[in-house]
This record gives sequence, structure tokens and C-alpha cells, in this order.
Amino acid sequence: MKATLRLIFRRQAFFPSLLGIFINPFFIARRALCDGIKEMASAMNGQLLDIGCGTKPYQSLFMVDAYVGLDIDTEDSRKRGLADHLYDGKDFPYSDASFDSALCNQVLEHVFNPDEFLLEINRVLKPGGKLLLTVPFVWDEHEQPNDYARYSTFGLDFLLKKSGFRILKHKKLGADATILFQLTNAYLFKIIRDWPNLIKLGVTITLIALINALGLIARVLLPRNPDLFLDHLVLAEKVS
Repeated sequence: MKATLRLIFRRQAFFPSLLGIFINPFFIARRALCDGIKEMASAMNGQLLDIGCGTKPYQSLFMVDAYVGLDIDTEDSRKRGLADHLYDGKDFPYSDASFDSALCNQVLEHVFNPDEFLLEINRVLKPGGKLLLTVPFVWDEHEQPNDYARYSTFGLDFLLKKSGFRILKHKKLGADATILFQLTNAYLFKIIRDWPNLIKLGVTITLIALINALGLIARVLLPRNPDLFLDHLVLAEKVS
């Protein structure tokens, strides 16, 4: 029973259905990320490198020849044991032009040397190789102290072009009234995270669920605002 519940919660954490409204404080953001990555996944092919792979939550979305996970060498990543390779935070352990595609999901904000990091991604991609990148724009500090940056559209575009990429698509996720409701739930999540589990569950399935639902209604009733959004979703190509 416990194992089944863990699988349900894990599924709803990254692939939230309507059930996620009641159990996922990040339902709005994760639903947008899932839908966005799913939409872009068909552009990825061949040998794919998942950079900062964590638990490889979106691996099932990619129909590629090989899916290789790379993570920074930490105690947590070693305990998980899911990364195919670990690295020192600077040099990727691959030769030039090793991969056809790369995924970098919610990682760039945790990188203190973004120029070097993006150049490494460019180096290990083949000419014309695709990079699918997501990164927060409006979000609270998280995974402290390793949270270093937020990027505007123009700053992110500049960094990518400077690092040898051509931007094919750039979407703004949560560029509507849902951002207000998601940030409210992010605030509540931090407030209650050290409370007893039963109380946390009660707040989640009542107040947080209500805010999730109101966010979905507000998205329909209120206009979009392209200047205020949760996350960037970028598909870029290595310039030959």
C-alpha cells in the first residue's frame, strides 16, 4: 500500500492530472512544465544527455536511441544512484560532439558559472544538435544555498547566443493569472513544511487544492501577461 502511494505521489509530482490539484502544491508549475516538455520532446533524437538529471523524471517522454543522465557529484546524487555519470561541476566527462540532443531542466539557476556550463553543453553536442532548456523566471529561492540566478528573456537569449546556440522556440510558461496562485501555494508550502504530517496533508487537500482550482478558473477569466511568468522553455540548436 505504501509503495503504491509513493508511486502515485511521484507520478503526480511531475505528471499532475486532476488528482494533482489536491496533493501537489506545485500543480500549476509542474503541469505547465510537463506539457511544455512533452510538446518539444519530438525535436530530440539520437543520443540524448540529461544534464542535472536528478531522478530522470521526464525520461519517458523522449523517444531517443539512448538516454544518458549526468549529475553533479554530491552525496545526494551518489545515494540516488540514478545518474549514468557524475561530474565535478565544471568539465563534462565526454568528448566533443558526443550527443545529438541535450535536456537541461530547472538546473541553470543552480549553476554559478553559466557561461562555462553552456559552452560545455555546446561542446558535447554535435553540429545542429538540439538543446531543450527550462529555467525559472519568477520563483522563490530553493535548494539553498545553491540558487544563484534568475534570467529575463533577453538575458537568457544573450547567454545562449553567446554560447553558440540559435534559438528555435522560446515559450513563457505560466504567463497568466495562474502565476499568482502558484506563488501563493509556494509560499504556503514553505510555511507548513515543518508542521506535523497530518496537518500538512489537511492544508494541502483543502486550502492549497482550493488555490490550485481558483488558479485554473482565473486563467480562463483573466488576460495573459507575457511579461510576468513562471518559467522559460527554450528549444535551441547548436550553430554549425
